[in-house]
Amino acid sequence: MALSGIQIYKMLPQTNCKECGFPTCLAFAMKLAAKQVELGSCPYVSEESKKQLAESAAPPIRLITLKSNGTEVKVGNEVVMFRHEKTFYNKPGLFLRVKASDPDIAKKVAQADAYKVNYVGMDFTLNGFAIEADGDASTGSAQVLSAAVKAVREVTKRPLILIGSDAAALDSSLSLLVNESTLIYAADSSNYESLADVAKKHKAVLVVKADSLDDLADLTQKIQAKGVEDMVLDLGGKNLSEWLARSTQARRLALKNFKPLGYPSIFFAAQNGLDKEAVYAAQAIAKYAGFVVIDTFAPEMIYPLLVLRENIYTDPQKPIQVQPGVYEINSPKPESPVLVTTNFSITYFAVANEVEGSGLPAWLVVTDAEGMSVLTAWAAGKFDAERIAKAIKGFDVASKVSKKRIVLPGHVAVLSGEVEEELSDWEVRVGPREAVDLPAFMKQALN
Repeated sequence: MALSGIQIYKMLPQTNCKECGFPTCLAFAMKLAAKQVELGSCPYVSEESKKQLAESAAPPIRLITLKSNGTEVKVGNEVVMFRHEKTFYNKPGLFLRVKASDPDIAKKVAQADAYKVNYVGMDFTLNGFAIEADGDASTGSAQVLSAAVKAVREVTKRPLILIGSDAAALDSSLSLLVNESTLIYAADSSNYESLADVAKKHKAVLVVKADSLDDLADLTQKIQAKGVEDMVLDLGGKNLSEWLARSTQARRLALKNFKPLGYPSIFFAAQNGLDKEAVYAAQAIAKYAGFVVIDTFAPEMIYPLLVLRENIYTDPQKPIQVQPGVYEINSPKPESPVLVTTNFSITYFAVANEVEGSGLPAWLVVTDAEGMSVLTAWAAGKFDAERIAKAIKGFDVASKVSKKRIVLPGHVAVLSGEVEEELSDWEVRVGPREAVDLPAFMKQALN
């Protein structure tokens, strides 16, 4: 049973050290009771208290990890309904479904496995593959599924989902995936005992499905009683509206510490046809799905889904940042100019893309402005002459150039005099306000 804030407070050190980020131990206890912080934030809590607080400290939605040969997908561990309340932590896994009987399964998987796109310095890929068994035991589905698993494992190391109702076929295929954590789909009221045994034997994650949330909660408790702790929910629903309602209800109940529904969910985006697959997948990503399974490998569909997922699962209080440092654009020479900007990803890529597209060589010094844009960082005191000088010196830019000349963003022209004082042996120039004007400025003013 969950503990109240006062009960938790009595188990804390009560020193009000503030190292957890809160002014008092009571404030921290209240947040812990509301599942809005983790117990690990308190450095002085005793081991005895940790054991007693384990239930209250645990996130209301269980962490589920699929892993294979060094790659893994983590979902769950969420603590809020809306990302602005805190943040969403573990992005839903995006899986491509393939048929076990498809003669081109290895080719299709290899093509999808190789897909990678760069977005503001991050590489996006699919997270894994769902292999669906064809037919039943009488048609040799066990052999077909096992052959498909072998073929897929030869071309990808990503985690797998095995889809089928034949416990023997799933058991045989899971035996090929040694030391992996695989998701198997799906247990219902008719087969949950046999599939729970298979999941327990192979330490697999089991998908549970039912016609209603009440039935689903009842079934998860029965499966848990058989020794299976890691589960994923198929919430069902006749259409997108019904699934959305169930997903929202399940999330809300889980956050209220209703343990039978405290698991991530899985959603099949093509369940109502391929024509609406992208729309269904987008809603599932936005509204709490832990795993999203698609049937179509189309880069033009996958890319916006990956970007949407990244945007939703980025902490709204922490801007996307690039690593501070010196970046070489178009193979700069010692006489090439030195441009300065902040480490806000959009600012960095705006500058880098314009310069790279012009073909002009330059050194780009990215300063640590805590992920803020130029004007925001300057207004907050995070992008000033001292920080710019520290970056120039700290990254040893002088050793890379023969002409000590730096270009400041036009929006912070006011800093030029202070930068000259900090870097007395450097020529300080003020560039344009917008990145799009950099190529013309470099051609006309820096030659």
